Amino acid sequence: MANDYVFNDSLPVAPLKIAALESCRPLAQKVNDHIVSFRKNDTEELIRRKSDLRYRGYDVASYLLDCACPRFGSGEAKAVINESVRGTDIFAMVDITNYSLTYTLSGITNHMSPDDHFQDLKRIIAATVATSHRVNVIMPFLYEGRQHKRAKRESLDCALALQELADMGVSNIVTFDAHDPRVQNAIPLCGFDNFMPTYQFMKALLSHNIPISLNKDSLMVISPDEGAMARAVYLANNLGVDMGMFYKRRDYSQVVDGRNPIVAHEFLGTSVAGKTVIIVDDMISSGESILDTAKALKMRNAKQIILCCTFGLFTNGLEKFDEYHSREYFDYVITTNLNYRPPQLLERSWYLEADMSKFLAAIINSFNHDVSLSASLSPTAKLQKLVARYQADGYQYFQTIR
Repeated sequence: MANDYVFNDSLPVAPLKIAALESCRPLAQKVNDHIVSFRKNDTEELIRRKSDLRYRGYDVASYLLDCACPRFGSGEAKAVINESVRGTDIFAMVDITNYSLTYTLSGITNHMSPDDHFQDLKRIIAATVATSHRVNVIMPFLYEGRQHKRAKRESLDCALALQELADMGVSNIVTFDAHDPRVQNAIPLCGFDNFMPTYQFMKALLSHNIPISLNKDSLMVISPDEGAMARAVYLANNLGVDMGMFYKRRDYSQVVDGRNPIVAHEFLGTSVAGKTVIIVDDMISSGESILDTAKALKMRNAKQIILCCTFGLFTNGLEKFDEYHSREYFDYVITTNLNYRPPQLLERSWYLEADMSKFLAAIINSFNHDVSLSASLSPTAKLQKLVARYQADGYQYFQTIR
């Protein structure tokens, strides 16, 4: 275990409690296990300070808060906290994309929507904010993050949701790969941190023994549209390879399902012929856009195509992905475990998962100690080290760190 996650010379701001809603309990359990491991790794320091009252509750078996959001037969709900939170540093975790959870409304089974999950999050905050030292929100997929700007007569849902959390007394909001992180301007006096999974993507890719050469003659990073440019530029620069991008040519004379249909994907960049290409984006929703991009690259004779997206929602199912994989339009899809993934996705041979639990645990641990994340959790430094070790030792390096 690296000592990057151990803080010998700083106290936690308050006893740590993770208030995990049912929507993200499996992820929260993994995060909790990592934090327990981090803190037990500092055994010598803990023994020395055992009598220091400020370290009470520092080294415990679990940091998970005993809480729930039961519902009445009418569909209404409430938050129930089954232990004291007075003076604690609360981290409320929620996955608003988890559609697998259900509740009964007048005998009818309803699947929970993002709105339902957001309401439950507010209930947990309302039940803890009065007596806790601080309340922080861990929301990997930012609620209403796709409705981040106004076009014509529209609501600004994401900004309103963030303001609502800030008004309730939330101190910090942590999210991942926000669709547009500038939405934080809606809450300038509240902490807002947006983390990227770039390092975890590369670790997942390189640790699965996929033949790949990290040089500009063999590898290229592709942005599927203008919005993902920054992600692609960052990864390409760290790998020392070229970058290309697509832009969507739309028919603005028509509106289909609330948007202008895409006529074609136009490519800007050098030749991809014979190269492995990594397509990076924030999410797979229906998958239409990224699959069209993959197909267009295969038509340009790309050798191997790997899709990397932070959130795999697969709102239109997996059948089209199965079809495109069978036609060799792409080789692998890598997403994180920050959101709900249906069991059938985990069984697909083309699916790889980037585990974010250790990184998320390190973020929570750092926040609880009120220390900077830049020194020990710099993705650039970790990514550069990963690439250097892979180029030196290849796949064998990953066998030593599993």
